[in-house]
Amino acid sequence: MRLRFALSVLSVACLVAATPLTAQAVTTPALGWELTETGVTARLRGLSPVSRDVVWASGSEGTVLRTVDGGRTWRNVSPPGAAALQFRDVEAFDSRRAVVLSIGEGADSRVYRTEDGGRTWTETFTNDEPRAFYDCMAFFDRRHGLAMSDPVDGRFRILATEDGGRSWRVLPADGMPEALPGEAGFAASGQCLVTSGGRDVWLASGGAGRSRVFHSGDRGRTWTVADTPIPAGDPARGVFAVAFRDARHGVAVGGDYRPDQASPSAAALSRDGGATWRTSATPPPAYRSGVTWLPYSPFAAIAVGPAGSDVTHTGGRTWRTFDTGSFDTVSCTRDLSCWASGEQGRVARLTFDRR
Repeated sequence: MRLRFALSVLSVACLVAATPLTAQAVTTPALGWELTETGVTARLRGLSPVSRDVVWASGSEGTVLRTVDGGRTWRNVSPPGAAALQFRDVEAFDSRRAVVLSIGEGADSRVYRTEDGGRTWTETFTNDEPRAFYDCMAFFDRRHGLAMSDPVDGRFRILATEDGGRSWRVLPADGMPEALPGEAGFAASGQCLVTSGGRDVWLASGGAGRSRVFHSGDRGRTWTVADTPIPAGDPARGVFAVAFRDARHGVAVGGDYRPDQASPSAAALSRDGGATWRTSATPPPAYRSGVTWLPYSPFAAIAVGPAGSDVTHTGGRTWRTFDTGSFDTVSCTRDLSCWASGEQGRVARLTFDRR
């Protein structure tokens, strides 16, 4: 199974590289999800694949999972005494070292770190600001990372680490633009804060009159902000996830997370590092909470949500649904492996099949 997967992806990579802007005019891979048995029913909104073999997932009921055999078996490595927490984000460095973020008001927002594959955990940050609510976390490398909170005193709050999550400090807020009334991040997929390279980071927002994406080129010290065309104007609407394949090319997804509400224009793209955004010509048909670039082409990405999964081979201009199963988040690795996770303990590996 693994050999067929690798050969299929390599064949697709060669094909797309030979015809970069006309990928949809030639043979493209048929995509699908292969579910794995995790043994839990928690909703897994946090996901961090390290390689084809090593994947971490986290979610409700204080759950943290790890596989080191490509999903054939999963081990529950949840921190003891954390069953009341919701670990909405996990960032893993290898099979032994990982950092998880729990969300919530006040002390419910915490960070834990493990250095032994989840056998033991150290609580490295507990929020002491009752108005703060941490949503997402992202790392530039094994040492430098950020976490973001909904606005406090009118500005998004940024937490920084320079030692791999062992210690954290709140960055000064004077470099952050003022938030709009009601503006916040969505802790839906661990992708409301993402990085690319060693210094660039983006923060996605909603819940206000406009949906916006913030950008920092200096690891969170100073920020600019741009409006997106993804619908806003309601606490349930906005940008839920962003992904950048380099410092300039990004995609954003979102919409209205309420299942009885339509989500037109649920995706947008940027070619200037998030300074401007335009609506996808053919967006996903419903709300999407997670998005990632595929490893085999600079123009391919996947978006997921509770109502299905979509793929683009045009850098985000057009999207096509390939699966109707429920997932909350999605992520890929450099060794050509992609994973998604969501409700009822669902974790799946992406499969490729030449047709």
